[in-house]
Amino acid sequence: MAHVAVTGGAGFIGSNLVAALAEKGHSISVVDDLSTGLASNIDPSICDFYEISLVDHEPLASALLKAEVIFHLGARGSVPRSLKSPVATHDVNATGTLNVLEIARESGAHVIYSSSSSVYGRNGVLPKDETMWLGPMTPYAASKLAAEGYMQAYGAAYNVPITLFRFFNVFGPKQRPDHEYAAVLPKWIWKAMHNEPIDVYGDGSQTRDFTYVKTVVDVCLDAMDRKVTHEGAINLAFGNRVSLNETIEMLKKHFPELQVNYLPMRAGDVKDSQNSPGLLKKLFPSVAPMEFESALSETVNWLKADGESVANGPSVSD
Repeated sequence: MAHVAVTGGAGFIGSNLVAALAEKGHSISVVDDLSTGLASNIDPSICDFYEISLVDHEPLASALLKAEVIFHLGARGSVPRSLKSPVATHDVNATGTLNVLEIARESGAHVIYSSSSSVYGRNGVLPKDETMWLGPMTPYAASKLAAEGYMQAYGAAYNVPITLFRFFNVFGPKQRPDHEYAAVLPKWIWKAMHNEPIDVYGDGSQTRDFTYVKTVVDVCLDAMDRKVTHEGAINLAFGNRVSLNETIEMLKKHFPELQVNYLPMRAGDVKDSQNSPGLLKKLFPSVAPMEFESALSETVNWLKADGESVANGPSVSD
């Protein structure tokens, strides 16, 4: 069994990954500054927890140096939040990644990184593939692309083993639903549960390649187990293009009285998103995604049963 570290391990994707790693018997170190992650997501019986910011190099090195694999999921998320505080977003997402890579350069750890489909930005061609030009439209996307550059540079210059994923609209259990920058699906479900109208920015025709968190975890574990490395980015989504209006109709099966407010488009929002999963399927042939509506139903059921466990967390504001 390996000694594995997870930055952002108190967050949504990170805590799902930590639980899966624990089931496999790995020794786990979790690093999180709890700015958006939740202390309640940390189970001290399955991991060692370090409340550390990615920008604090020395304590970060103490927490990560023994790790054979570093899942670098920690980030300052949200497009709107980055528009409000671009320097803070850069510091965590770009400089924080540089700090992780410097530690891995010394330790030899395999770094598995979570970038974002937002790096495609102005490139409106669909579906997306990894050979396309990139055009970040927001500080968040730019910070993720900067981190991608450092990942590839450290792989080339220092032979750090790297696996660089671009996540597309990940959703599922443990995703926080109730703060200003919450992702669209948990936010909508939470509002529907509380008989509040949901907000749609635009006419609802915009599309997303939603990816269930269990699928993301399965791919990440496979990358670790088989030591899958790649010199460039790998889009982590299966070409599942669903419009927001289609998603709303699915939610109405759970919430027949759902009310919808259509509002003007927001600055920085991408109109459409869809991946061409050829490279992903080639590198990870054993991983298959759950059908979207079934995964959405699982998420609704989890939030109904356990949503209070991830609600009312730390305020996410600037």
